[in-house]
Formats: sequence, structure tokens, C-alpha cells
Amino acid sequence: MEDKGSGTKTIAIDAMGGDLGPAEVVEALALAYEQVPKLEETILVGNESALTPLLRKTGLDSEQRVSIRHASEVIEMNDKPLQSLKRKKDSSMVRAIDLVKAGEAKVLLSCGNTGSLMAGGTIKLRMLEGVDRPALATVIPNKGCHFVLIDAGANPDARPEHLAHNAILGKIYCQIALGIENPRIGLLSIGTEEGKGNELTYNTNTLLKNLSDLLNYQGPIEGFHLFQNHVDVVVCDGFVGNIVLKTCESLFLALKEYLKEEITRNPLRKFGALLSMGAFKTMKTQLNPDYYGGAPLLGLRGNIMKAHGSSNREAIMNALRIGTEIIAKDMNGHITEEIARANESIRRAEPFPAI
Repeated sequence: MEDKGSGTKTIAIDAMGGDLGPAEVVEALALAYEQVPKLEETILVGNESALTPLLRKTGLDSEQRVSIRHASEVIEMNDKPLQSLKRKKDSSMVRAIDLVKAGEAKVLLSCGNTGSLMAGGTIKLRMLEGVDRPALATVIPNKGCHFVLIDAGANPDARPEHLAHNAILGKIYCQIALGIENPRIGLLSIGTEEGKGNELTYNTNTLLKNLSDLLNYQGPIEGFHLFQNHVDVVVCDGFVGNIVLKTCESLFLALKEYLKEEITRNPLRKFGALLSMGAFKTMKTQLNPDYYGGAPLLGLRGNIMKAHGSSNREAIMNALRIGTEIIAKDMNGHITEEIARANESIRRAEPFPAI
């Protein structure tokens, strides 16, 4: 999966949308040019008067691969998606999406308003041929065996063919982000037995079994399989996926706070914590969500990466790293090819039986 050598390698960055402001974005970019060899041209989209001194401070003002595209407005986190796109046409997010639409950039990275980014990307970029709905993919950290969750919230009202597409999208993104050549695919349900689940999971399971030439499908999985290295890609609709994602995030935070509280409760526990510091550091490294930095909105005619609103420079840098891999490995080209093959199998499939 190597770049075919055509098209731009530029990444557009919405510099104004994150909670930590443009300074953190520029620091992340400086870090990325030190640590991401494949990173080439980048366009910072935002208020030029704010960005110029930040580039000067980090030494990027003399970097020929970095440019600024001025945008006078910012879409705030509490703005309503469709209204913000209509009323703030000169916002950094909208201008960055336009760069991808015009072919001036291959990937857009934003820490901004998720709803506005997904709506703007879908409306302006449109779907890849053969794909009906976009899907948000995110990497969930685990002990030495991270997995891709798809859909994490883009399409809550999915049909079986949408979930079959999600399996293709998740497979290809897993190959790029996790480097797993033949990822194991699982369909999230309430049981592994045939017939368990609702009509959506039952019919999706039927479709996925018919795509064995394209997918390493392992069948339905349950929630307790997620962190047991059972599969590499977890397929679900956006409603379930968003609940899973936010539950995992809140559980990790709760366990972190609980552990901190308990190990500092008395001097003896503090001493024990010092002796266990190496184990704690290993756990922090293995479960660090910043390593993958962003979640791509897959299935569009352009590449959009959504980073968390509170992303720090490490997370943004790693999102840029994933963006360079998306470009180098021609992700959308591979998606288009495999979706066409999948759709041919779906068209030949028997109608779904009543259950």
C-alpha cells in the first residue's frame, strides 16, 4: 500500500478550533517536523496576526514547508453544526475543508467542534463512490494490542450495508494506523451465538460472512471481548460506538483517579508506589490515547482527521503522523477498490429473512 506518486501531500490544519488554542497547535507542528520524517507541506488555517508570532517563536517562520491561510472567524465548541457552517464561512474550519475540496490539501486535521467538522466534511466533500454513509474510526488503547472502533458516532441510524462498509473502512484504517496486514474483524453484539442481537446485527452478520474474500471476519463479539485481544477492528453503528467510546474514556479516567487516591492514602502505600514506578510508567505508555491523536472520518472524497478538543502537542503531532501515513498509503484509493468488490457481493446476496 504505497503512494502512487500523484496528487498533493499537503496537510491543512485548523489552527484555531482546539481548547488549548493556536499556540499548542504550532508547538505540535514544530515537534512533528522534528519527529515525523514523512511530513511535508502544511497549511495553518486561522488568524494570521495570531499565528505569525507563534511561528516566529518556534522557528517555523523560516520553514519553507509551512504556510498560513488567513481565516477571520472561529467555530466555537458550543456552536450548532449547520448554523455555524452557514454563518461562519470565513472560519478556520470551513476554510480548511475548502482546501481539501479544492485539492490544495490531502488531509485536514482539526481539534474543533466535532458536529460542525462532520457536517461540513460530509456536505462539502461528499461520499466516496459506493459508500453510503461516513464512519468515525478511533483507536482504543489496550495492553499491547490496540483496536479500531468503528463507527464511533458519525452514523447512529445504520443499516446492515452501512456496517458492512464500516468493516471495510475499519480494516483499511487498521492496516495504516496499527500496521496489521490482515486485521481480525468482529461485530459488536450481545452474544456470540447465531441469532443473538437485534435485527441490525443479525443481518449484518449475514453480510459479513459473505465477504470472507475481503475480510478476516471472526463473527459477533461481546463487550468483554474488547480488551482481550480477540479482534483488531470492532464494528458497530454510531449510536453504540459513541456510547462505548465515552464509557471507555470515563472508565480510564475514573480508574486513574481512584488509583492515585488509594496509593497516596498513607506513607506505606506511597513507598510501595515508588517501588512500582516502572510498572506505572509502562502502563501509562501502553494505554496512552495520545499516541494515535486523531480519529478519521472515513468514506469521504477527502481525508478528515478529528482530534480531541483538549489535545496537547503530543496528540496533535501523532495525528499529523497518522495523516502522513494516510497520504503515503493512498487510503481512499484502497477503500474505493474494496468497497466496489464488497458492493458486488452485497448485491448478489439473498434478501434478508424475517427474524
